[in-house]
Amino acid sequence: MKVQFWRDIEIVRELLGMTVEEIAEEIGVSRMSMNRWKEDESKITDANLAAFYRMVFQKKIRLSKIKEQLYREDYSDDSHIILFHGAKTQIEGALTIEKSKKNNDFGQGFYCGESLEQSAMFVANFPNSSLYIVNFHKEGLKARWFGVNREWMLMIAFFRGRLEEFRNSRVILELIESMKGIDYIIAPIADNRMFEIIDSFIDGEITDLQCQHCLSATNLGNQYVFVTQKALSQVQILEHCYLVQEEKDYYLQSKKESMEVSQDKVKIARKEYRGQGQYIEEIL
Repeated sequence: MKVQFWRDIEIVRELLGMTVEEIAEEIGVSRMSMNRWKEDESKITDANLAAFYRMVFQKKIRLSKIKEQLYREDYSDDSHIILFHGAKTQIEGALTIEKSKKNNDFGQGFYCGESLEQSAMFVANFPNSSLYIVNFHKEGLKARWFGVNREWMLMIAFFRGRLEEFRNSRVILELIESMKGIDYIIAPIADNRMFEIIDSFIDGEITDLQCQHCLSATNLGNQYVFVTQKALSQVQILEHCYLVQEEKDYYLQSKKESMEVSQDKVKIARKEYRGQGQYIEEIL
């Protein structure tokens, strides 16, 4: 799905009270160019897109957030969930499980987040990244929910290839068995900082309880992982949101500030729960 550029122009005109000529002047193009774009959006260049969405962001209009709120109103019943997918480039063709890497948090799957900001933040370092708003119709599917707990920690470590020496452990085999027949997973998002903490647990440096409380301190919200094509068939892309560099920088700064706070919380949790809980070899 392409960015719905002309519709966004109409939204901005409504919000700012600008004419098409004024928008054209702001982004450095002619009214004739704007007319051509209205007739055929394929004539819009990447530079044109960047100029328009940069202008919108600088005028403090958060288009993606506006659209999120509108979609949440449109799909407000319990059977639908509005989610967000950050992509390193653009999604081409139909959604499929096979395009996903195997060493993600829960293996191959289509990953979405509950938070627009978090989803954008995860791809903000990539030059051609995109953000998608999706609608998930959950009826008729089987889900598995994880909290910030030992099971989640072990599953992340397993799918990330950190438990090879314990792969035949009864605990691991039972967890894998519990995943059979599942269409989608709801679980906390794990970032690089979380992987470092989980690695400390797997390496026997901290206990499961220390690890759990450290991870809680860095909580980034939940992700939905669609692990069957049946589940993915009930995911509909609603909107492709353009991420201009200034907006990406904004998300990256927010991420940096959040990490600084969470690092202090992790230090306290690590010290507070020292010696409590079990080490990895005791569990497996």
